[in-house]
Amino acid sequence: MEKYDVIVVGAGISGLLTALTLSKHGNKVLVLEKSNFIGGNCNSYVVDGFQVDTGAHAITHLEVGPLRRLMDNYFDYMPVFEDYGHYYVRTEDQFLKVPSNVRDFVTFDVLPRKDRIVVSQAITKALTLSTFGIDLSKQSVYEFMSDNLSKDTYDFVDAISYFLSGRDMKETSVQRVLSGSSFVRDSVLQEQMESIMKVHEKPQTEPVLKSILTSNLHTSLQTRMNKASKPLTTLGRLATNKVSYSQGYPRKGLKSLLNAVLFSLPKSVEIKTGYEVKKILTSNGKVVGVEAGETYYANTVVYTGFVTDLPKMVETLPSSYIQDLKGVHHTKSLTLWLGLDSMMGEFNYIGSEIWFKNHPYWAMPITNYDSSLAPKGKQLVGFTFIIKEGKSESSEIKNAYETIYRAIPRIEDHIQMKHEQITIPEKAAVTINGYFADARTPINNLYVAGTDTDNRSMGITRAAYSVIELLQKMNEDRNLHK
Repeated sequence: MEKYDVIVVGAGISGLLTALTLSKHGNKVLVLEKSNFIGGNCNSYVVDGFQVDTGAHAITHLEVGPLRRLMDNYFDYMPVFEDYGHYYVRTEDQFLKVPSNVRDFVTFDVLPRKDRIVVSQAITKALTLSTFGIDLSKQSVYEFMSDNLSKDTYDFVDAISYFLSGRDMKETSVQRVLSGSSFVRDSVLQEQMESIMKVHEKPQTEPVLKSILTSNLHTSLQTRMNKASKPLTTLGRLATNKVSYSQGYPRKGLKSLLNAVLFSLPKSVEIKTGYEVKKILTSNGKVVGVEAGETYYANTVVYTGFVTDLPKMVETLPSSYIQDLKGVHHTKSLTLWLGLDSMMGEFNYIGSEIWFKNHPYWAMPITNYDSSLAPKGKQLVGFTFIIKEGKSESSEIKNAYETIYRAIPRIEDHIQMKHEQITIPEKAAVTINGYFADARTPINNLYVAGTDTDNRSMGITRAAYSVIELLQKMNEDRNLHK
C-alpha cells in the first residue's frame, strides 16, 4: 500500500485547514471523510433558489486572530470579507444595539435602570479582576449576578450565555462572557506563526510563505481595522469597546471560504469522500495508519472528528484519557432559514439581532451582505436557537417558528422558503466544567484538532485556533516539517 506522511481523519474546516498547512510544510497528506461532502459546518448549498449556510456565522478576530494568520501564511486564494456590522436586541417595541461597553449599557433601556447599574458594576468588577490575572474561568455568570434583578434581565443574560457557551448562566463562566464580548482579546502574532513555521534545527530557515497583504478585506472593513492602529488596554475597552471590531462575513457565503481553502491545496493533498475510518492502527505505542475499507499507512495521523468518538477507533488509549473525554459537553443548535418574497424593513440593517425573551434566537439577514444569495428582490434570514437538553427536536422547531412569528408579526405573510438545520455547531461547549482535549494524545504521532481541542472564540475561528495549536505541538515534536 502507498504510504503517506500524514493522514487527516475528517474533511470539515478543521481537517481541511490541517491538510493545507501540513502539506505546505512538504508533507504528503491523505484526507478521509465519511460523508459524501466536505466542509462540515463551513459550507453553503441552495434551497429553492436561496443559498443557505450550514448555520448562521460571524467570522471573528479577522485582524490579528488565527484565521488571519493561516490565510496570510498558507492560502493561495483569498475570500473577501464584508464588514459584519453590529449586534442588536429586538423586543416587542424596541430595536437597539447590544451594549459593548459600560457607557452604552447604562443607557440600554431594554432593561430596568436599577438592573443596568447593578450589571454594569458586575462587568466592571469582573474586568478588573481579569486584568489583574484572576482566573474567572470557573466562576459562573450566575454567581456574579445580584439575586434581586428583573426577569427580563435574567433572560437577557441567559440568552447571551447560551449563544456564547451553549448553556445557561449557571454553566457559563464569567471569562467566557468577557472574551465573547471582546473585552478580553487573544491575538496570534505573525512572529508566533514564523516561529512555528521554522525548522528547529535550522533557526534561520525562511517561513514557508511570506505574509500576503490584506487585499482580501472589503474596503469598509479594512478602514475600520486601520483605525485601531494602537491596541486598547483591557480596562480602556471598558469605556470604548466596539463589539463589531474585526468581524466579517464572507462574500458569496461560507462556501467562498471553503473554496479558498480547497483552491489553495497543493497536489500533495488527496481527499477521499465516503471513506469512514473505523480504526486507527497503532504499534508499540505509536500510530501507523488507519482502516477505512482498506488500510492506509502514515507516520502521523490527525483526527478531526468528535474527540469523544476516538475511543471507538483506538484500542490502546489509557482508561484515564477515555474518562477525561467523557467530560466533553455537546450542545445542539437549530437554524431556521426563511426566504422572504421581498426586502422587509424589520431587517434593514447590517449585522445580527438577538431576541432574548422565552425562546431566544440569534438572527442574521445574510442577503444584506450579498444580495446574490437570494433571487432578485428577495431576502434570506437565518434564525439560530439552542436546543436545550431534554427537549425534542420537533417541539423545538414548532416553538422556534412561534417565537419568530411573535417577534416579527409581519414575517409570516412574506415567507417563500423554509429550511431547517439541526447541527452541533461546535464539538465541545465552553462550560464551567467542560473538558477540552489537548492536541497531543497518549499515542505517539496521533494528534487531534477541532473545536473540541481549543476553547478560544467559537466556530471557524476556534477551529483555526486549534490548527495553530496543532502546528505548534507538531513542531515541538519534530513532526511538522517533511
